[in-house]
Amino acid sequence: MPAADLPLDVKLMTAATRALAALFAFMCLGAFSLWAVRHPVWSVKGISVHGDVVHQNAVTFRAQLATQMKTSLSGSFLTVDLQQVRRLFETVPWVRQAVVQREFPNRLRVTLQEHQAVAWWGESGSGQLVNDAGEVFEANPEDLDGLPELAGPRDQSATVWALYQALLTDLARLDLGLDRLELNERGSWRATLDSGAKVELGRGSPEDLQARVRRFTATLSQLTQRYPGALESVDLRYPNGYALRVHGVTTVSDSDAKPQPNTR
Repeated sequence: MPAADLPLDVKLMTAATRALAALFAFMCLGAFSLWAVRHPVWSVKGISVHGDVVHQNAVTFRAQLATQMKTSLSGSFLTVDLQQVRRLFETVPWVRQAVVQREFPNRLRVTLQEHQAVAWWGESGSGQLVNDAGEVFEANPEDLDGLPELAGPRDQSATVWALYQALLTDLARLDLGLDRLELNERGSWRATLDSGAKVELGRGSPEDLQARVRRFTATLSQLTQRYPGALESVDLRYPNGYALRVHGVTTVSDSDAKPQPNTR
């Protein structure tokens, strides 16, 4: 008998039977999938770490992450939360970024990018460092001799690092080094040269500050010939010149120059 000629109750029963069969098949498939996912063959057997591992090794990772990692890997290889594992690795000192991938059949691959320390944040040995992206991070002090010091509001670390690099280039023309650059809460800048001399930069945009330093470096050799001696301090907070103090001598490069108001 054609399907179109079947009674309505038979059609409904046939449709219900097919629906139940489909539901049963779906449930069987789900149960099989759950069994397969939980099968020991899919448990995570190991984690391989690649990339920047200068400051870390397998022993330190185990010591710092063992407890948390057990919780994160309590599921199977197929269900493990890769983002959670990534966040765990990024809590380890010196680790800036981690990328976690599955490696079939039962391993995880972690690729690390470490912080590249370029300066201390605050004081040397403080445990806070600045990386080459201008980000402040915390790490155990190590043998990091020769790093400069940067200081200021933490959310301004990238600005401080960028200005440090720019000023260092300008000062290098006179073989001057820059040991410290700080921005105080009032927005005024101060630098310390590698000779120990203090440089008051004042307020202003990075371009303004660079212009003051370039004015200083362009004329310093002339002044040191006239006033030989160890450089003690420089005040660049003048509109048309700067004040220079050398051992035993104090002078202003422009006799008409006056300090800028509200810079102290």
